[in-house]
Amino acid sequence: MTEKMKTLQLEHGRFSWREQGDGPPLVLLHGWSMSHAVFSELAGFLAGDYRLLMPDLPGHGQSAAVEPCRLASFAQILADWLRHLGLAEVALLGWSLGGQLALQFSADFPQQVGRLLLLATTPRFCAGDNWSAGLPASELRALRRSLQKRHRSSMGSFFDLQFKGEDLSAERRREIIGFAVRPATLPDAEAALATLDILGQEDLRPLLAAIDRQTLVIHGENDQIIPCAAGRYLSESLPHAELVTLAGIGHAPFLSRPSTLAGMIQDFCR
Repeated sequence: MTEKMKTLQLEHGRFSWREQGDGPPLVLLHGWSMSHAVFSELAGFLAGDYRLLMPDLPGHGQSAAVEPCRLASFAQILADWLRHLGLAEVALLGWSLGGQLALQFSADFPQQVGRLLLLATTPRFCAGDNWSAGLPASELRALRRSLQKRHRSSMGSFFDLQFKGEDLSAERRREIIGFAVRPATLPDAEAALATLDILGQEDLRPLLAAIDRQTLVIHGENDQIIPCAAGRYLSESLPHAELVTLAGIGHAPFLSRPSTLAGMIQDFCR
């Protein structure tokens, strides 16, 4: 079973990913301010069945930032990367911002997506324009100001918010931080702010009806970052989607219940 970090020089700059396991290709896309490392534990459950491809999104981990910093730009980079790997079709899992990227990629490059898994994902992060299943824009602006003043501590507070409302022990929190939050892989302030703007600006609702892939939407009922109503909206708007809600779970179900999530992923991808 292989596990290695790889890099590729694309037109926009360096692109990095971790590759682990053997089998059908499964791409895992992380969320805002994180890196491929957030999937380290989940990968241990899946690598026996899949060739896991876990990229660092642009501006995160070891991957270079891209201009313009938009989901469409990120999707094009993923397409170039998969073309380099010679992969015509993959199963695609996205978490939070990574889920939004998975939706954008599925709309722009539908022929390259087999099955689609969306964890704690929303088509629009902020409330407004007949959309109530999002955070108030004022909260995102407050986070932006906080990042500009106290970059690291603000990201730490955001990380803790992912588990708000859960019964997470201090020991388990330390364990998660040990593999998921490696200082060398965290984005710098400029990249964090640029990708935060994606959350404030992108609205994927017009794309959903055309995404006709089999889709599994997984959402924690206690999610304090993306309301569960957003997951319900996705399951109702995507043509071939089913929704699983998890009681007592927040924004990162694969960290809260890794073995459970691995089983759900394996069942769906079969």
